[in-house]
This record gives sequence, C-alpha cells and structure tokens, in this order.
Amino acid sequence: MNIHIINGPNLNLLGVREKSVYGEQDFDSYLNSLKQQFPEVNISYFQSNKEGELIDKLHEVGFSADGIIINAGGYTHTSIAVADAIAGISTPVVEVHISNVYKREEFRHKSMLAANCVGVIAGFGLESYKLALQYFNK
Repeated sequence: MNIHIINGPNLNLLGVREKSVYGEQDFDSYLNSLKQQFPEVNISYFQSNKEGELIDKLHEVGFSADGIIINAGGYTHTSIAVADAIAGISTPVVEVHISNVYKREEFRHKSMLAANCVGVIAGFGLESYKLALQYFNK
C-alpha cells in the first residue's frame, strides 16, 4: 500500500512555531514514528509552502497512490485550485488538521477542500495523521 502525506505552508515549522497550538514535535520525527507503526505501508512525504507545488504533487501521485493525506495549512481555507486538483484525481484524499479548526478563528471554519475529500480529521494533534492512515490501512 502506497500512501502519500502532503503538507502545506508553515508545516515545516512544526515543533518550532505556535507550540501551544501545534505541539512540540517536529514532523520528521513523527513521520519516523508512523513508519514504525505501519511497516506494511509505504509512506511518502512531501511538504511545500507553495500552492502550485502542492497541486503538482497531487497531479503526480493522484492516479497511482492508494491514498493521500493532506494538510494544506492555510490553503485549506482559500485555495479553489487545490480543491480542484483533489477533485481531478482518482486517488482518495483525507484532509487532516492538527488543531481543532472549529475552536479557532472564524475563517478557519470553512474548508475549500472538504467536499472533494473522503473525510476530514481535525483536532487530534499529530495523531490526526495516524487516524487517516488507519482509515486507509483497514
């Protein structure tokens, strides 16, 4: 099984930025933990702060992967282009968020992506990614 995790802007700063919201752990160490917990799954990871690069990656893997887990960061709430890229691929996508976006600013309550995803997981910290992996690895 091939699962791609795609992270958007500012998620390269996990463990450094807004620790009260996003926690202390960096994503690379968490990714290593996921790979140990799911040895039967080939997990690939991509992160970019650029909208077009996220779209390019969705197009690249969106017809061959078994699943995509995306945390598009701020693009979740603003990017019709990322939403259209998800709608245009055949691979199922789960949208994840580390924080509970519904406890945050009003503009974070609306996802442009959710309607094109099989589901949304939010508010469980980095474990949101594990929950999405469990969905694909059933």
